[in-house]
Amino acid sequence: MNKTLLVLRHEIITILRRPSFLFAIFGIPIIGSLVFIIAGQLSKGTSSQNILTQLISSPTTIQAEGYVDHSGIIKEIPASVQPGLLVAFPDETSARNAVVNGEIAAYYIISSDYLQSGKIVYVSSEFNPIGSSGQSGLLGWILDVNLLGGNAMLATLANGPANVNKVSLSTAPQREESNMLTYFLPYGVTMLFYIVILSAASLLLSSVAKEKENRVMEILMVSLTPRQLLTGKIVGLGLVGLLQTITWVGTGRILLARGGTTFNLSSAFQLPVSFMVWGLVFFILGYAVYASLMAGLGSMVPNLREASQATLLVIFPLIIPIFLINVLIDEPHSLLSTIMSLFPLTSPVAMMTRLAAGDVPIWQILLAAALLVLTVILVIRAVARMFQAQSILSGQPFSSKLFINALLGKA
Repeated sequence: MNKTLLVLRHEIITILRRPSFLFAIFGIPIIGSLVFIIAGQLSKGTSSQNILTQLISSPTTIQAEGYVDHSGIIKEIPASVQPGLLVAFPDETSARNAVVNGEIAAYYIISSDYLQSGKIVYVSSEFNPIGSSGQSGLLGWILDVNLLGGNAMLATLANGPANVNKVSLSTAPQREESNMLTYFLPYGVTMLFYIVILSAASLLLSSVAKEKENRVMEILMVSLTPRQLLTGKIVGLGLVGLLQTITWVGTGRILLARGGTTFNLSSAFQLPVSFMVWGLVFFILGYAVYASLMAGLGSMVPNLREASQATLLVIFPLIIPIFLINVLIDEPHSLLSTIMSLFPLTSPVAMMTRLAAGDVPIWQILLAAALLVLTVILVIRAVARMFQAQSILSGQPFSSKLFINALLGKA
């Protein structure tokens, strides 16, 4: 036990002496707080949504476009349309010349059989397969207005309700759908937990692989058992990662609470204390799973370079919630979101994203935590079998097949 504590103490002191880590754990929250304070001073009398819009979005430029109506449907342009936004041309030649001369950005060709085929051709000077088709939405609305005898409101309602008021039976404060924080808050939580879990687990991989590469591991194996070394490193680096998580999550919660007065944010954007509690739970369990996997990976690679290249094999499940973050935020109670928040290898990030996006049934939170605990036990047992002197001190090249077989107890 004393030897395990010595390893634990050594890992904590080594990490805390790194200037880069001290900057990550304290510098980033300090810089974020300063930016928040400055933005708060600039936002006096201005809503937070407008401030965020000014900071992250560029000015929208609307370019004039033209159209050639072979169908003869468009008889008038509604008065609500900005003059010059859509310019009528008698033929394609004049429209093409206007594009060449820079008078318009593009033009539309409405086919003569539009009522039968619905065909419209969009012509522009530049090829952009992923770009939007300019004012196609506006042109479609103008066509609807003319087809409906000039009734602009009827044309608008034909595409769906003009105004939908959402009412929830939940007693929790409701977030405004138009507020940008409704999306960016859970997005920030996703990235936060991905970074803290991955960075803390990667410290263990780096430590094991580096000591194995410079042959310090051989010296440690003389006086330490592999289990003592594994336990000391996981717990020591876990405490350091926990300190980072508490600092970052705590700072974020304080800033959001402060935002209620600085940015006039509603209470719906102030994360409850329970979020902090579950955040610590899922960090600890998520770290235990991925740190153990990283330790097993480090025990089987001959050097730090191969360890870095093989990391993707371990962290790939943790990346999945980032790829599907829109589903987690927009549909937090969908089947896919529920599965990701219950599956142990994705739940540390996915569950926290769902908690930041809205309410989650308590039984799902408890089930996800229980499954994570079970996974931690199974993974640590598997890695303990891999963390033997024979595999640690061997210099054989890394093999993903061998690594997976070792986890399953087949190697």
